[in-house]
Amino acid sequence: MSALNDSMHAMVLEGPGQAVQMRCLLRPQPGPDELLVKIAACAVCRTDLHVVDGELPDPKLPIIPGHEIIGRVVAYGANVRNFSIGERIGIPWLGWTCGHCRYCRSGQENLCTTAKFTGYQIDGGYAEYTVADARYCFRIPATYSDVEAAPLLCAGLIGYRALKMTEDAERVAIYGFGAAAHIVAQILAHQRRKLFAFTRPGDTGAQDFAGRMGAAWTGDSGMVPPEELDAAIIFAPVGALVPAALRAVRPGGLVVCGGIHMSDIPSFPYDILWHEKRLVSVANLTRRDAEEFLALAPEVPIRVTTESMPLSQANTALTRLREGKLTGAAVLIPES
Repeated sequence: MSALNDSMHAMVLEGPGQAVQMRCLLRPQPGPDELLVKIAACAVCRTDLHVVDGELPDPKLPIIPGHEIIGRVVAYGANVRNFSIGERIGIPWLGWTCGHCRYCRSGQENLCTTAKFTGYQIDGGYAEYTVADARYCFRIPATYSDVEAAPLLCAGLIGYRALKMTEDAERVAIYGFGAAAHIVAQILAHQRRKLFAFTRPGDTGAQDFAGRMGAAWTGDSGMVPPEELDAAIIFAPVGALVPAALRAVRPGGLVVCGGIHMSDIPSFPYDILWHEKRLVSVANLTRRDAEEFLALAPEVPIRVTTESMPLSQANTALTRLREGKLTGAAVLIPES
Protein backbone atom coordinates (compact mmCIF):
# COMPACT_ATOMS: atom_id res chain seq x y z
CA MET A 1 0.00 0.00 0.00
CA SER A 2 1.39 3.45 -0.80
CA ALA A 3 0.33 6.82 0.50
CA LEU A 4 -0.38 9.79 -1.73
CA ASN A 5 2.01 12.72 -1.50
CA ASP A 6 -0.05 14.52 1.15
CA SER A 7 -1.73 11.55 2.79
CA MET A 8 -0.93 8.38 4.72
CA HIS A 9 -2.53 5.22 5.98
CA ALA A 10 -2.98 4.61 9.70
CA MET A 11 -4.79 2.24 12.04
CA VAL A 12 -7.11 4.45 14.10
CA LEU A 13 -8.97 3.84 17.37
CA GLU A 14 -12.33 5.62 17.21
CA GLY A 15 -13.55 4.65 20.68
CA PRO A 16 -12.62 2.48 23.68
CA GLY A 17 -13.26 -1.22 23.25
CA GLN A 18 -13.38 -0.99 19.46
CA ALA A 19 -11.08 -2.56 16.92
CA VAL A 20 -8.62 -0.21 15.25
CA GLN A 21 -9.57 0.67 11.67
CA MET A 22 -7.46 1.43 8.60
CA ARG A 23 -7.96 5.05 7.54
CA CYS A 24 -6.46 7.35 4.91
CA LEU A 25 -5.48 10.59 6.66
CA LEU A 26 -3.64 13.77 5.87
CA ARG A 27 0.04 13.37 6.56
CA PRO A 28 0.92 15.43 9.69
CA GLN A 29 3.25 18.39 9.48
CA PRO A 30 5.95 19.07 12.09
CA GLY A 31 5.59 22.00 14.45
CA PRO A 32 8.57 24.25 15.29
CA ASP A 33 10.01 21.76 17.82
CA GLU A 34 9.01 18.55 16.06
CA LEU A 35 10.31 15.93 13.64
CA LEU A 36 8.28 14.39 10.83
CA VAL A 37 9.20 10.69 10.79
CA LYS A 38 8.55 8.05 8.15
CA ILE A 39 7.82 4.96 10.23
CA ALA A 40 9.73 1.75 9.54
CA ALA A 41 8.45 -0.34 12.46
CA CYS A 42 6.24 -0.02 15.54
CA ALA A 43 6.14 -2.69 18.23
CA VAL A 44 2.88 -3.62 19.96
CA CYS A 45 2.88 -3.06 23.71
CA ARG A 46 0.53 -4.08 26.51
CA THR A 47 -0.07 -0.38 27.14
CA ASP A 48 -1.59 -0.24 23.65
CA LEU A 49 -4.09 -2.82 24.89
CA HIS A 50 -4.92 -0.67 27.91
CA VAL A 51 -5.61 2.27 25.57
CA VAL A 52 -7.64 0.21 23.08
CA ASP A 53 -9.61 -1.59 25.81
CA GLY A 54 -10.49 1.67 27.58
CA GLU A 55 -8.55 0.89 30.75
CA LEU A 56 -6.65 4.21 30.69
CA PRO A 57 -8.75 7.35 31.20
CA ASP A 58 -9.25 10.25 28.80
CA PRO A 59 -7.34 9.29 25.66
CA LYS A 60 -7.43 11.63 22.71
CA LEU A 61 -10.05 10.16 20.39
CA PRO A 62 -9.75 9.29 17.64
CA ILE A 63 -6.15 8.23 18.29
CA ILE A 64 -3.45 6.39 16.37
CA PRO A 65 -1.98 3.97 18.95
CA GLY A 66 1.62 2.83 19.21
CA HIS A 67 4.65 4.13 21.08
CA GLU A 68 7.57 1.83 20.24
CA ILE A 69 8.43 3.58 16.99
CA ILE A 70 11.45 3.35 14.73
CA GLY A 71 11.67 5.60 11.69
CA ARG A 72 13.68 8.12 9.73
CA VAL A 73 13.51 11.90 9.80
CA VAL A 74 12.00 13.34 6.62
CA ALA A 75 11.39 16.93 7.82
CA TYR A 76 11.75 19.03 10.95
CA GLY A 77 10.58 22.28 12.46
CA ALA A 78 12.40 25.60 12.57
CA ASN A 79 13.65 25.19 16.16
CA VAL A 80 15.17 21.71 15.71
CA ARG A 81 18.98 21.72 15.64
CA ASN A 82 20.11 18.26 16.72
CA PHE A 83 18.68 15.96 14.02
CA SER A 84 19.25 15.65 10.27
CA ILE A 85 17.15 14.41 7.35
CA GLY A 86 17.54 10.65 6.98
CA GLU A 87 18.62 9.96 10.58
CA ARG A 88 17.10 6.89 12.20
CA ILE A 89 15.39 7.64 15.49
CA GLY A 90 13.19 6.01 18.10
CA ILE A 91 10.06 7.52 19.64
CA PRO A 92 8.95 6.26 23.10
CA TRP A 93 5.85 6.47 25.33
CA LEU A 94 6.72 9.80 26.98
CA GLY A 95 6.15 12.26 24.16
CA TRP A 96 6.00 15.75 25.69
CA THR A 97 6.53 17.52 29.01
CA CYS A 98 6.16 21.12 30.11
CA GLY A 99 9.88 21.59 30.84
CA HIS A 100 9.40 23.99 33.77
CA CYS A 101 7.59 22.20 36.62
CA ARG A 102 9.46 20.90 39.71
CA TYR A 103 9.68 17.43 38.16
CA CYS A 104 10.99 18.56 34.79
CA ARG A 105 13.57 20.80 36.45
CA SER A 106 14.87 17.95 38.64
CA GLY A 107 15.26 15.30 35.93
CA GLN A 108 12.00 13.60 36.93
CA GLU A 109 10.12 14.56 33.78
CA ASN A 110 8.45 11.14 33.91
CA LEU A 111 6.30 12.62 36.73
CA CYS A 112 5.35 15.87 34.94
CA THR A 113 1.68 16.44 35.76
CA THR A 114 0.90 17.82 32.28
CA ALA A 115 2.91 15.23 30.33
CA LYS A 116 1.52 13.81 27.09
CA PHE A 117 2.08 10.28 25.84
CA THR A 118 2.61 8.80 22.41
CA GLY A 119 -0.30 6.71 21.19
CA TYR A 120 -2.51 8.04 24.01
CA GLN A 121 -2.70 11.84 23.83
CA ILE A 122 -0.35 12.16 20.82
CA ASP A 123 -0.93 10.17 17.61
CA GLY A 124 1.49 7.27 17.53
CA GLY A 125 3.11 4.64 15.38
CA TYR A 126 0.37 2.47 13.87
CA ALA A 127 0.82 4.57 10.75
CA GLU A 128 3.11 5.39 7.85
CA TYR A 129 4.19 8.75 9.31
CA THR A 130 4.11 10.54 12.65
CA VAL A 131 5.38 13.74 14.24
CA ALA A 132 7.26 13.82 17.55
CA ASP A 133 8.81 16.35 19.92
CA ALA A 134 12.54 16.29 19.12
CA ARG A 135 13.35 16.37 22.87
CA TYR A 136 11.87 12.90 23.18
CA CYS A 137 13.45 11.24 20.17
CA PHE A 138 16.57 9.09 20.43
CA ARG A 139 19.21 7.79 18.05
CA ILE A 140 19.20 4.00 17.76
CA PRO A 141 22.32 1.78 17.87
CA ALA A 142 23.28 0.67 14.37
CA THR A 143 23.60 -2.95 15.50
CA TYR A 144 19.80 -3.33 15.56
CA SER A 145 17.49 -3.65 12.60
CA ASP A 146 14.32 -1.56 12.61
CA VAL A 147 12.23 -4.52 13.76
CA GLU A 148 14.70 -5.53 16.47
CA ALA A 149 14.98 -1.97 17.76
CA ALA A 150 11.25 -1.22 18.08
CA PRO A 151 10.60 -3.15 21.35
CA LEU A 152 13.56 -1.41 22.97
CA LEU A 153 11.53 1.82 23.04
CA CYS A 154 9.12 0.63 25.77
CA ALA A 155 9.59 -3.00 26.73
CA GLY A 156 13.28 -2.20 26.99
CA LEU A 157 13.05 1.24 28.58
CA ILE A 158 10.37 0.42 31.17
CA GLY A 159 12.04 -2.89 31.92
CA TYR A 160 15.35 -1.10 32.44
CA ARG A 161 13.80 1.51 34.75
CA ALA A 162 12.09 -1.23 36.78
CA LEU A 163 15.33 -3.17 37.02
CA LYS A 164 17.26 -0.09 38.16
CA MET A 165 14.90 0.15 41.13
CA THR A 166 16.05 -3.27 42.34
CA GLU A 167 19.52 -1.77 42.86
CA ASP A 168 22.01 -4.56 43.68
CA ALA A 169 19.48 -7.35 44.31
CA GLU A 170 21.09 -10.70 43.50
CA ARG A 171 17.97 -12.89 43.30
CA VAL A 172 15.27 -11.20 41.22
CA ALA A 173 11.81 -12.50 40.34
CA ILE A 174 9.81 -11.46 37.29
CA TYR A 175 6.04 -12.02 37.25
CA GLY A 176 4.74 -12.11 33.68
CA PHE A 177 7.25 -13.20 31.07
CA GLY A 178 6.66 -11.19 27.93
CA ALA A 179 8.53 -8.60 25.88
CA ALA A 180 9.85 -6.50 28.79
CA ALA A 181 10.78 -9.54 30.84
CA HIS A 182 12.83 -11.20 28.11
CA ILE A 183 14.92 -8.03 27.78
CA VAL A 184 15.39 -7.66 31.56
CA ALA A 185 16.36 -11.35 31.74
CA GLN A 186 19.30 -10.71 29.43
CA ILE A 187 20.52 -7.74 31.48
CA LEU A 188 20.32 -9.85 34.64
CA ALA A 189 22.39 -12.59 33.00
CA HIS A 190 24.91 -9.98 31.80
CA GLN A 191 25.19 -8.68 35.37
CA ARG A 192 25.50 -12.23 36.76
CA ARG A 193 22.33 -11.97 38.80
CA LYS A 194 19.86 -14.82 39.31
CA LEU A 195 16.40 -14.76 37.69
CA PHE A 196 13.26 -16.52 38.93
CA ALA A 197 10.44 -16.37 36.36
CA PHE A 198 6.74 -16.65 37.27
CA THR A 199 4.10 -17.13 34.54
CA ARG A 200 0.39 -17.76 34.14
CA PRO A 201 -0.50 -21.17 35.61
CA GLY A 202 0.29 -23.89 33.12
CA ASP A 203 1.96 -21.59 30.59
CA THR A 204 4.78 -23.95 29.73
CA GLY A 205 5.57 -21.97 26.56
CA ALA A 206 6.40 -18.85 28.57
CA GLN A 207 8.33 -20.93 31.10
CA ASP A 208 10.39 -22.53 28.35
CA PHE A 209 11.02 -19.07 26.88
CA ALA A 210 12.19 -17.83 30.30
CA GLY A 211 14.50 -20.80 30.60
CA ARG A 212 16.04 -20.01 27.22
CA MET A 213 16.57 -16.45 28.43
CA GLY A 214 18.61 -17.68 31.38
CA ALA A 215 16.11 -18.11 34.23
CA ALA A 216 17.48 -20.22 37.06
CA TRP A 217 13.94 -21.33 37.97
CA THR A 218 10.49 -21.05 36.36
CA GLY A 219 7.05 -21.75 37.76
CA ASP A 220 3.41 -20.75 38.02
CA SER A 221 2.65 -17.39 39.64
CA GLY A 222 1.15 -19.01 42.73
CA MET A 223 4.18 -21.20 43.48
CA VAL A 224 6.74 -20.65 46.23
CA PRO A 225 10.24 -20.18 44.78
CA PRO A 226 13.01 -22.47 46.01
CA GLU A 227 14.99 -19.52 47.41
CA GLU A 228 14.07 -16.34 49.25
CA LEU A 229 14.17 -13.42 46.82
CA ASP A 230 15.81 -10.01 47.14
CA ALA A 231 13.43 -8.26 44.74
CA ALA A 232 10.51 -8.88 42.39
CA ILE A 233 9.27 -7.05 39.31
CA ILE A 234 5.62 -7.43 38.31
CA PHE A 235 4.98 -6.88 34.60
CA ALA A 236 1.64 -8.72 34.45
CA PRO A 237 -1.25 -6.28 35.10
CA VAL A 238 -2.69 -8.50 37.85
CA GLY A 239 -3.14 -6.96 41.29
CA ALA A 240 -3.33 -10.35 42.99
CA LEU A 241 0.36 -10.84 42.21
CA VAL A 242 1.35 -8.09 44.66
CA PRO A 243 0.66 -10.11 47.83
CA ALA A 244 2.26 -13.16 46.21
CA ALA A 245 5.42 -11.20 45.43
CA LEU A 246 5.54 -9.66 48.91
CA ARG A 247 5.44 -13.16 50.39
CA ALA A 248 8.26 -14.28 48.09
CA VAL A 249 10.76 -11.51 48.92
CA ARG A 250 12.98 -11.53 51.99
CA PRO A 251 12.84 -9.02 54.87
CA GLY A 252 14.06 -5.71 53.47
CA GLY A 253 13.13 -6.88 49.97
CA LEU A 254 11.49 -4.85 47.22
CA VAL A 255 8.48 -5.37 44.92
CA VAL A 256 8.32 -3.18 41.79
CA CYS A 257 5.04 -2.78 39.88
CA GLY A 258 6.20 -2.19 36.33
CA GLY A 259 2.95 -1.55 34.44
CA ILE A 260 0.95 1.61 33.82
CA HIS A 261 -2.29 -0.22 34.66
CA MET A 262 -3.06 -3.04 37.08
CA SER A 263 -6.25 -4.64 38.34
CA ASP A 264 -7.16 -3.87 41.95
CA ILE A 265 -4.75 -5.15 44.57
CA PRO A 266 -6.61 -7.35 47.05
CA SER A 267 -6.33 -6.71 50.76
CA PHE A 268 -3.49 -8.55 52.43
CA PRO A 269 -2.21 -9.02 55.99
CA TYR A 270 0.23 -6.43 57.23
CA ASP A 271 2.74 -9.07 58.26
CA ILE A 272 3.72 -9.77 54.61
CA LEU A 273 4.72 -6.11 54.22
CA TRP A 274 6.37 -5.81 57.63
CA HIS A 275 10.12 -6.33 58.14
CA GLU A 276 10.80 -3.25 56.03
CA LYS A 277 9.68 -4.68 52.73
CA ARG A 278 9.02 -2.02 50.09
CA LEU A 279 6.35 -1.74 47.39
CA VAL A 280 6.95 0.81 44.60
CA SER A 281 5.68 1.59 41.10
CA VAL A 282 7.36 2.63 37.88
CA ALA A 283 5.90 5.66 36.11
CA ASN A 284 6.90 6.17 32.49
CA LEU A 285 10.58 6.90 31.73
CA THR A 286 13.14 9.68 31.66
CA ARG A 287 15.49 10.76 28.89
CA ARG A 288 18.38 9.59 31.05
CA ASP A 289 16.83 6.10 31.15
CA ALA A 290 16.75 6.08 27.34
CA GLU A 291 20.32 7.26 26.97
CA GLU A 292 21.63 4.70 29.50
CA PHE A 293 19.64 1.78 28.15
CA LEU A 294 20.35 2.41 24.46
CA ALA A 295 24.07 2.49 25.31
CA LEU A 296 23.79 -0.72 27.37
CA ALA A 297 21.72 -2.76 24.90
CA PRO A 298 24.50 -3.45 22.35
CA GLU A 299 27.00 -4.03 25.17
CA VAL A 300 24.99 -6.92 26.68
CA PRO A 301 24.16 -7.53 23.76
CA ILE A 302 20.38 -7.71 24.03
CA ARG A 303 18.75 -9.97 21.42
CA VAL A 304 15.10 -9.13 20.85
CA THR A 305 12.61 -11.87 19.98
CA THR A 306 10.05 -10.46 17.53
CA GLU A 307 7.31 -11.43 15.12
CA SER A 308 6.71 -9.04 12.21
CA MET A 309 3.21 -8.34 10.91
CA PRO A 310 1.88 -5.87 8.33
CA LEU A 311 0.29 -2.74 9.75
CA SER A 312 -3.13 -3.89 8.54
CA GLN A 313 -2.94 -6.82 11.00
CA ALA A 314 -2.75 -4.62 14.10
CA ASN A 315 -5.95 -6.11 15.52
CA THR A 316 -4.54 -9.62 15.17
CA ALA A 317 -1.39 -8.58 17.01
CA LEU A 318 -3.42 -6.96 19.80
CA THR A 319 -5.64 -10.03 20.17
CA ARG A 320 -2.68 -12.39 20.37
CA LEU A 321 -1.06 -10.17 22.99
CA ARG A 322 -4.29 -10.04 24.99
CA GLU A 323 -4.53 -13.84 24.91
CA GLY A 324 -0.90 -14.39 25.85
CA LYS A 325 -0.09 -16.04 22.52
CA LEU A 326 2.99 -14.02 21.61
CA THR A 327 6.58 -14.97 22.30
CA GLY A 328 8.56 -11.77 22.57
CA ALA A 329 7.07 -8.76 20.76
CA ALA A 330 4.85 -8.27 17.72
CA VAL A 331 6.13 -5.53 15.41
CA LEU A 332 3.96 -3.78 12.82
CA ILE A 333 5.47 -2.84 9.47
CA PRO A 334 3.86 -0.16 7.23
CA GLU A 335 3.03 -1.67 3.87
CA SER A 336 4.13 1.18 1.63
